[in-house]
Amino acid sequence: MANWSDPRIVGAPLGAAAGTQSAAYDAGLRSYMLSVYNYMASGVLLTGIVALLFARSGYAQSIMMSPGILKYVIMFAPLGFVFALSFGINRMSTAAAQATYWAYAAVMGMSLSTIFLIYTGTSIAQTFFATAGAFAGLSLYGYTTKKDLSGFGTFLIMGVVGLLVASIVNIFMQSGPFQLVISALGVLIFAGLTAYDTQKIKSMYSYVAGSEMVGKTVVMGALQLYLDFINMFMFLLRLFGSRD
Repeated sequence: MANWSDPRIVGAPLGAAAGTQSAAYDAGLRSYMLSVYNYMASGVLLTGIVALLFARSGYAQSIMMSPGILKYVIMFAPLGFVFALSFGINRMSTAAAQATYWAYAAVMGMSLSTIFLIYTGTSIAQTFFATAGAFAGLSLYGYTTKKDLSGFGTFLIMGVVGLLVASIVNIFMQSGPFQLVISALGVLIFAGLTAYDTQKIKSMYSYVAGSEMVGKTVVMGALQLYLDFINMFMFLLRLFGSRD
């Protein structure tokens, strides 16, 4: 008769099952994070291509550098897409969320096309690669650290609000030194957000694993990291970019 109480019989299958579940979870997490990074990087690439083509076509010069309603539509359209994704993600299908993300990245490219009219191509490239290196290191830290970064979240979000208010104020002040301070703080705040958002996106997997929300969570995670990257890039460009 089998000895049912023998821990070598009962324990081994349980241990093997736990190990299998852990391996499956880790594999799922890696696939999930890889999808987030792929969407984020593809979005940045699409934005860059659209910005370059729009600038070289002459439309950026004729539309973005002159008065007119279309200029403001292009400038504020990305904000509309962000609100649509943030507040409407639960009502969207995964395919609709993905399409909205790609449309957002393309319109953002049109909005950012003016950097090719203001800064030299060399300084744009140098700033982009510097941002990419910093982003990779900060995101890796956020992914691997055992320290809980959630306590920094409120502080960093308040910092973003403060940056927005200061930027609006400086539209009227037109102060160069104040703009430098805003840009320096912007780099620090979005550097912190890169690590914080990466950890938050990673932790979200445990809530959505195996559900239909995974695809939507990937899109939202990609959007968050995309915004961190683009904002850090723009603030660095304003600090160190060489103008034509």
